[in-house]
Amino acid sequence: MDLKEIQNLIKFVANSGVAEVKLEMDDVKITIRTTLETNVTEATYVQQLPTQAALPQAAVPQVTAPTVVNVTPEKPATDDSKYITIKSPIIGTFYRKPSPDKPVFTEVGSTVSKGDVLCVIEAMKLFNEIESEVSGKIVKILVDDMSPVEFDQPLFLVDPS
Repeated sequence: MDLKEIQNLIKFVANSGVAEVKLEMDDVKITIRTTLETNVTEATYVQQLPTQAALPQAAVPQVTAPTVVNVTPEKPATDDSKYITIKSPIIGTFYRKPSPDKPVFTEVGSTVSKGDVLCVIEAMKLFNEIESEVSGKIVKILVDDMSPVEFDQPLFLVDPS
């Protein structure tokens, strides 16, 4: 993670009202604590080096919460408004293929018809085929293969034109 990503994460946590967030990745550990009374956020940035015995620590200076809450830009929302979102009807694990040795059901740019199988979602050892609700062209696949999905989570964007 670079410094800009860490600063954006600190701002996001400060705006969310969460008291503490811990994030661990391959070589980075980040802990962000927010004091609700003073609205000040502390962040500890620790980078682990595999060959070093002691962990270096660098403290990020305290940052006050910004007044602007807008995290996502407005322009992509207007561009996606003309597309139809196909959402998950169940909780489970999203798979783009019927089995590991088979090809994917659909790709970005593929034309699908109403009733075509787009993916399968595994829930309690049952594989449920998710069919297209509309005919059109797949514009974007919003979920990675073998990822957990929630009920009503967007899976695909389809251009009906």
